[in-house]
Amino acid sequence: MNHYLIPANTKKGQLILGLFRPVDLVLFGSGILITLLFLLTIQMTSTLVTIIILAPALITGFLVVPVPYYHNMLIVISELIEFFKNQRRYKWKGWCVGLGIRKQKRKKIK
Repeated sequence: MNHYLIPANTKKGQLILGLFRPVDLVLFGSGILITLLFLLTIQMTSTLVTIIILAPALITGFLVVPVPYYHNMLIVISELIEFFKNQRRYKWKGWCVGLGIRKQKRKKIK
Protein backbone atom coordinates (compact mmCIF):
# COMPACT_ATOMS: atom_id res chain seq x y z
CA MET A 1 0.00 0.00 0.00
CA ASN A 2 1.21 3.45 -0.86
CA HIS A 3 0.18 5.76 1.95
CA TYR A 4 1.79 9.14 2.03
CA LEU A 5 1.96 11.17 5.20
CA ILE A 6 1.73 14.92 4.67
CA PRO A 7 3.40 16.91 7.43
CA ALA A 8 1.30 19.51 9.26
CA ASN A 9 3.66 22.35 8.34
CA THR A 10 3.69 21.97 4.53
CA LYS A 11 1.96 25.31 3.97
CA LYS A 12 4.31 27.04 6.39
CA GLY A 13 7.28 25.90 4.31
CA GLN A 14 5.95 27.86 1.32
CA LEU A 15 5.97 31.16 3.24
CA ILE A 16 8.85 33.60 3.58
CA LEU A 17 10.47 33.08 7.01
CA GLY A 18 7.60 30.64 7.63
CA LEU A 19 5.20 33.53 8.32
CA PHE A 20 4.70 35.90 5.37
CA ARG A 21 3.46 35.71 1.82
CA PRO A 22 5.17 37.89 -0.84
CA VAL A 23 2.03 40.07 -0.97
CA ASP A 24 2.33 40.71 2.76
CA LEU A 25 5.92 41.88 2.45
CA VAL A 26 5.11 44.14 -0.50
CA LEU A 27 2.23 45.68 1.46
CA PHE A 28 4.37 46.23 4.56
CA GLY A 29 7.26 47.57 2.47
CA SER A 30 5.00 50.12 0.80
CA GLY A 31 3.74 51.27 4.20
CA ILE A 32 7.32 51.66 5.45
CA LEU A 33 8.29 53.55 2.28
CA ILE A 34 5.39 55.99 2.63
CA THR A 35 6.27 56.53 6.30
CA LEU A 36 9.91 57.22 5.42
CA LEU A 37 8.84 59.75 2.78
CA PHE A 38 6.63 61.45 5.36
CA LEU A 39 9.50 61.50 7.88
CA LEU A 40 11.80 63.16 5.35
CA THR A 41 9.31 65.81 4.23
CA ILE A 42 7.16 66.66 7.24
CA GLN A 43 8.47 68.06 10.52
CA MET A 44 7.09 66.46 13.65
CA THR A 45 5.69 69.37 15.63
CA SER A 46 2.98 67.69 17.68
CA THR A 47 1.76 64.29 18.76
CA LEU A 48 -1.05 64.30 16.19
CA VAL A 49 1.39 64.95 13.34
CA THR A 50 3.63 62.14 14.61
CA ILE A 51 0.71 59.71 14.66
CA ILE A 52 -0.29 60.73 11.13
CA ILE A 53 3.29 60.29 9.89
CA LEU A 54 3.62 56.82 11.45
CA ALA A 55 0.10 55.70 10.47
CA PRO A 56 1.01 53.97 7.14
CA ALA A 57 3.64 51.76 8.79
CA LEU A 58 1.42 50.99 11.76
CA ILE A 59 -1.62 50.13 9.63
CA THR A 60 0.27 47.92 7.18
CA GLY A 61 2.14 46.30 10.07
CA PHE A 62 -1.18 45.49 11.72
CA LEU A 63 -2.49 44.03 8.46
CA VAL A 64 0.44 41.63 7.97
CA VAL A 65 1.11 40.59 11.57
CA PRO A 66 0.68 36.82 11.88
CA VAL A 67 -2.48 35.94 13.78
CA PRO A 68 -3.51 32.43 14.85
CA TYR A 69 -6.60 32.35 12.62
CA TYR A 70 -5.15 34.21 9.65
CA HIS A 71 -7.39 32.57 7.06
CA ASN A 72 -10.53 33.41 9.02
CA MET A 73 -9.49 37.05 9.31
CA LEU A 74 -8.70 37.13 5.58
CA ILE A 75 -12.19 35.82 4.80
CA VAL A 76 -13.82 38.39 7.12
CA ILE A 77 -11.92 41.26 5.48
CA SER A 78 -12.75 40.02 1.96
CA GLU A 79 -16.44 39.63 2.87
CA LEU A 80 -16.50 43.21 4.22
CA ILE A 81 -14.93 44.50 1.00
CA GLU A 82 -17.45 42.51 -1.05
CA PHE A 83 -20.32 43.93 1.04
CA PHE A 84 -19.21 47.52 0.47
CA LYS A 85 -18.58 46.99 -3.26
CA ASN A 86 -21.93 45.35 -4.11
CA GLN A 87 -25.31 46.82 -4.88
CA ARG A 88 -27.01 48.59 -1.99
CA ARG A 89 -30.55 48.70 -3.30
CA TYR A 90 -32.33 45.44 -2.72
CA LYS A 91 -35.25 44.82 -5.02
CA TRP A 92 -38.22 43.32 -3.24
CA LYS A 93 -41.41 42.54 -5.11
CA GLY A 94 -43.49 41.10 -2.30
CA TRP A 95 -43.96 37.79 -0.63
CA CYS A 96 -46.18 36.15 -3.23
CA VAL A 97 -43.95 36.65 -6.29
CA GLY A 98 -41.66 33.77 -5.37
CA LEU A 99 -44.60 31.37 -5.12
CA GLY A 100 -45.44 31.77 -8.78
CA ILE A 101 -49.09 32.58 -8.08
CA ARG A 102 -50.36 34.61 -10.99
CA LYS A 103 -53.69 34.75 -12.67
CA GLN A 104 -53.23 34.55 -16.36
CA LYS A 105 -55.99 35.20 -18.84
CA ARG A 106 -56.57 32.28 -21.14
CA LYS A 107 -57.36 32.94 -24.73
CA LYS A 108 -60.53 31.35 -25.91
CA ILE A 109 -60.13 29.27 -29.00
CA LYS A 110 -63.06 29.63 -31.40
